[in-house]
Amino acid sequence: MERVIYQPIGIIRTKFTKKEDTPIQGIFAQDARGEVEVFPEYTEGLKDIDGFSHLILIYHFHLSEGYSLVAKPFLSDEEKGVFSIRHFKRPNPIGLSIVRLDQVKGNILEISEVDIIDGTPLLDIKPYVDQFDSRAEVKSGWVSSPHLDGIRDKTWQSLKDGGFKW
Repeated sequence: MERVIYQPIGIIRTKFTKKEDTPIQGIFAQDARGEVEVFPEYTEGLKDIDGFSHLILIYHFHLSEGYSLVAKPFLSDEEKGVFSIRHFKRPNPIGLSIVRLDQVKGNILEISEVDIIDGTPLLDIKPYVDQFDSRAEVKSGWVSSPHLDGIRDKTWQSLKDGGFKW
């Protein structure tokens, strides 16, 4: 199999400098803000992006060391297979987040609902299109709604208190 190599197209800037202080999902951290700096040579690719309310950011988990095929996710006390969770210790440390696009200023995207650590290399941006990306009758595996409601409340309170302790 041939080796796959990607070149970052930008960098993600947030106030989060430690893994333990970073929200576990952006949907739980609506007030968490950041910026995406798209490198100048890719700025032309941002044409028409301001018409979208949300973006899918694909990035490299640059602080991840090694991987484990089984890990304990933040939302559970039990270990799960890495492909059934969104943990950063993956064979290919690639992350994906849906963020709200607040404003475009040249090659800078101001975003919110951010769950990404500062300095993260950006690999790609895709527009979130409700007609394409939303599905009906979705099953969420081991992640249950009552459990998520508790996590959401805990996360919002943690954001107000200035940090996350997972």
